[in-house]
Amino acid sequence: MPTNAPNLAPSAEESASNFPFVGWLRDVAPYIHSFREKTFVIAFAGELVQEIGLENLIEDIAMLHAMGMRIVLVHGIRPQIEEQLMLRKIKSKFGKSTMHSYRITDAAALECVKEAAGELRLDIEAAFSRGLPNTPMAGSRISVISGNFITAMPVGVVEGIDYIHTGLVRKVDSSSIKQSLDSNKIVLLSPLGFSPTGQAFNLAYEDVAASTAAALKADKLIFLSPYPGLKDAEGDIITELSLPQLQEYVSQNKEMEIGMKGLLNIAGKAIRAGVSRVHFLPSNQDGALLEELFTHDGIGMMLASSDIENLREASQDDVGGILQLTMPLEDEGILAARGQDVIERDIQRFSVIEHDRVLFGCAALFPFPNGVGELACLAVDPDVQGSGDGERLLKRIEMRAKQEGIKKLFVLTTRTEHWFLKRGFKRATVDDLPEERKQIYNWDRKSMVLTKDL
Repeated sequence: MPTNAPNLAPSAEESASNFPFVGWLRDVAPYIHSFREKTFVIAFAGELVQEIGLENLIEDIAMLHAMGMRIVLVHGIRPQIEEQLMLRKIKSKFGKSTMHSYRITDAAALECVKEAAGELRLDIEAAFSRGLPNTPMAGSRISVISGNFITAMPVGVVEGIDYIHTGLVRKVDSSSIKQSLDSNKIVLLSPLGFSPTGQAFNLAYEDVAASTAAALKADKLIFLSPYPGLKDAEGDIITELSLPQLQEYVSQNKEMEIGMKGLLNIAGKAIRAGVSRVHFLPSNQDGALLEELFTHDGIGMMLASSDIENLREASQDDVGGILQLTMPLEDEGILAARGQDVIERDIQRFSVIEHDRVLFGCAALFPFPNGVGELACLAVDPDVQGSGDGERLLKRIEMRAKQEGIKKLFVLTTRTEHWFLKRGFKRATVDDLPEERKQIYNWDRKSMVLTKDL
């Protein structure tokens, strides 16, 4: 090589600085593959525009679109309506009910609704049209489709109050929306609907989003709302709920804010109508959408139905199914050998996940003194690996551990170190194990030790 040839090899410092990005990109690749061609209905409250602005959200949605996701975007306009009412010196009027907080939309208020919706819709379309160099929108060519996709009906007179031009979604033109999505368009829906007689109605953006997601059988319905996250009895933020758990939570928390209660009720209807997942994210946090979709822990709460419902504690009837899962992995040396007698003895320590009464995964929790527990025997059927069953089992074990007062988990593994590292575990040594577990450590297997603080 000539002595004056440039050194093109990256320095150690450059490699270290680039590695976090490379690692992150590799981590999110499975999500990108999984979400391609999936239909997402993304709904954001009008408060988002006032608190963090449109620019970054539109850039994030444009990126999702570029990755091959089919996007329906629904916007709210409640604070924008209030601004228009104040400009015209018109007082806001709401119905008094414990079930909802509908605005009473008379003729003057309807004009404010139209003004607010039209202005924000134009701002959104303009944001999608940007393509300046050296910005996330550079090179983007995004077409946005709006139209009369929503047929509405009046709320009518409820508890003696006439809501006049306030309406409910009656029908969604799903075939036209699908045609637009098939043509690689982003569909933009405002919270307005029209009756067959041509009358306009003011709608709740949550109703528009949920009804559209249900009509499309969307893969995800995502709400960016101003409501705070739900908390459990211990004051911890709830990250996952099944439909039965949601119903129980609402019945036990009768003092919940009316708006949040209405949002949860609408989300439950969407799940029952066939929407796979509903996500609730904070509207005042920049990047919440990307963090929820492309990180393991996410940032909000997810509502689902069947998968979570099928996650339960094991019984003696499950011993055979657990053996079918674990024996092939024991033969490969991935799991430590456990005979049927051992599994029968410890069956109360196992959690399992099943689909149509067939076991597809299992995991066990063994407590030790001083608030330490062992995660053991985590196994998922090879036919469903990558579907998230392993992560759901891990979360179940973590939940059980917290309920038992366990503050730290450890796991011994020979092949799956990186899977656990990506989910918050850290490398440790045999010396970090509880004394009782250290004494029966199998030095022939030379398992790696990983720990996680709960």
